[in-house]
Amino acid sequence: MHLILHEIREEKGLSQSELARRSGVSQAFISQIEKGEKVPTIFIAKRIAMALDKTIDDLITM
Repeated sequence: MHLILHEIREEKGLSQSELARRSGVSQAFISQIEKGEKVPTIFIAKRIAMALDKTIDDLITM
């Protein structure tokens, strides 16, 4: 399983800072998720997905 947050964020034309503002998740944590250094909880993933107008499933690739 792999998160494709970076690809979706760029597809939406958002910076990490803008996604952080919209989701309430820190820019540093979003960066760590995109680098594969951290895995978000379901709660955080839901907030990010909602900010991107996506589902949690949309953020994951197998």
